[in-house]
Amino acid sequence: MKDAFGLPQSLLVLGGTSEIALATVRRLVARRTRTVWLAGRPSPALEAAAEELRGLGAEVRTAAFDALDPESHEAALGKVFAEGDIDLVLLAFGVLGDQAHDEREPLNAVRVAQTNYTGAVSAGLVAARSLQAQGHGSLVVLSSVAGERARRANFIYGSSKAGLDAFAQGLGDALHGTGVHVMVVRPGFVRSRMTEGMAEAPLATTPEAVATAIELGLRRRSETVWVPGALRVVMSAVRHLPRAVFRRLPV
Repeated sequence: MKDAFGLPQSLLVLGGTSEIALATVRRLVARRTRTVWLAGRPSPALEAAAEELRGLGAEVRTAAFDALDPESHEAALGKVFAEGDIDLVLLAFGVLGDQAHDEREPLNAVRVAQTNYTGAVSAGLVAARSLQAQGHGSLVVLSSVAGERARRANFIYGSSKAGLDAFAQGLGDALHGTGVHVMVVRPGFVRSRMTEGMAEAPLATTPEAVATAIELGLRRRSETVWVPGALRVVMSAVRHLPRAVFRRLPV
């Protein structure tokens, strides 16, 4: 069960090599978390992440999970929940894609959408049902400010995150009053492996800053978290710009 501050004693990461997820797990292990499941495609990186967290004092296990194989999600997550209650599920997988290349290769664009949206819908529903069955827990969904309004530079990725964000909000409403808490996290540009080599956007942040915001959001039982917080105001303005004006912006 969660502690008095709303922080989890056990958690499951879907996307076990995500830099944001691992920064979050490190922070939570330093507080109270003791049992960690890292779910992802079997790889040396997944095992290395598990070993690092074991070195911090957590009991860590790995589980095979593939966002692109929704038919396996129920069995994969079922094995984890069968081992004991999970206080927090962190849905952290996703791909950025290559906008220019993916426009010319539609199947690549479909893969981005299937990973970021279709896979998340499947895993999110399976996780939510398991949390509801145990009567408590939080589902934290890593969305993005890119989903707030489609930009020419990344509308494939942005559209997939827009779908994910809307799904997570609706799921949160559906679960209200059940004991299961859904929190949507909307980071801006995050300095990470995913964005390495890209021009940095204003109000850029780090995995560690996102992790800090997630911890605070869990303590407050927030439904939406912006990182950094100033993006809430910025994106409200951007969302309401006339399309003709927005189209001329250097974004």
